[in-house]
Amino acid sequence: MSDNKNFKPESLMMSYGYQPELSVGSIKCPIYQTSTFTFPNAEFGKRLFSVAYGLEEPEINEPQGLIYSRLNNPDLQILEERLTLWDNAEAGAVFDSGMAAITTVLLEFLKPGDTLLCSTPTYGGTDHFINHILDKFQINALWFQAGASEEEIRSIVEESGKKDSLRLIYIETPANPTNALIDIQMCRKLADEFGGEETVYLAVDNTYMGPIWSNPIDHGADLVLYSATKYIGGHSDVIAGACLGSAALIQRVKIMRTFLGNMADAWTGWLLMRSLETLKVRMEAQAKGAEVVAEFLKNHPKVEKVYYLGFIEKSHSDYAIYQRQYSSAGAMLSFDIKGGEKEAFTFLNNLKLIKLAVSLGGTESLAQHPYSMTHADVDSETKNRNSVTEKLIRISVGIENPEDLVFDMSQSLEKV
Repeated sequence: MSDNKNFKPESLMMSYGYQPELSVGSIKCPIYQTSTFTFPNAEFGKRLFSVAYGLEEPEINEPQGLIYSRLNNPDLQILEERLTLWDNAEAGAVFDSGMAAITTVLLEFLKPGDTLLCSTPTYGGTDHFINHILDKFQINALWFQAGASEEEIRSIVEESGKKDSLRLIYIETPANPTNALIDIQMCRKLADEFGGEETVYLAVDNTYMGPIWSNPIDHGADLVLYSATKYIGGHSDVIAGACLGSAALIQRVKIMRTFLGNMADAWTGWLLMRSLETLKVRMEAQAKGAEVVAEFLKNHPKVEKVYYLGFIEKSHSDYAIYQRQYSSAGAMLSFDIKGGEKEAFTFLNNLKLIKLAVSLGGTESLAQHPYSMTHADVDSETKNRNSVTEKLIRISVGIENPEDLVFDMSQSLEKV
């Protein structure tokens, strides 16, 4: 595929990594619904296992052979190759859920006694795993709030007395559900500063942005994580996750994935390949719709505040981060309705076109109440400190006609 290096990712999504002649000329990659693969000889099988289990290093340009679908499968391999194009990554790993990707990375790069530095707010599932599961493994967690300065974050680490045990910085930006931003380059600088004999890695959850609208690796991230259920899948019909990064780091992630057994299956891989073909056009349509919806909410008398990247003022400290890290305001927004839970629920219960459901990034627009739903398990103090209050409503804008979405919100707000 060397002749295709100048093609854009959206063009390569139809064919990259796939050779029709190896599959009786099928224009689309078949679903390789098989548990195992045959070897031409025993020596070949031995070599494959040695590389797969990290006993030997793969040679330059050595093709990855197929062993067993818990380790690899053509649908996953081709999907992983295509995902690297969007993020300028060397390699990728696909999982059976976004949480599987996150937990595998945390378990691979942290051991008992290590310290993890995390941003907040973050997705409720991530928050729960860090606070309630990693704690059982004696892995320490330090938290900093989105908007914290470099000096403030440095002080949190230094005053904790755990600077020497810091091994991973994990950030979610834009943060779920408030679109709060974190400077990836600043975190890269801190990771390098705190890294001594052992490297401090930087992992970024980029689910809100894509990978169309931001590429964290270009700004210093070692690993990029996605709930591929969201925009990458894009049709609310598949659960999956992904991790992208250097070949060396992804090899570590894949070995851990092999033994945790949380890889995606062939059918999931095929569905995600299908979705990648329309990823850019879907997300562009969603972003345009979100702009219309955000403007409507901004000017509505029953709306107190709108959390939308397109509304960041040039005088705000986040503006420079927004301009540097993102090419779009995205299709996710939240807003504070005037009142509290009662008013929020009234709005949610009276929507007709927009569906009341969690998740995001699908072709249909969704609305939910983060305080009592996706972030229910996060402690109240943390939620309130991060503006995740009972009056907050999160909207994932789909590809419907924006005027219809505005009408639906308008008629529902009238009932509040």
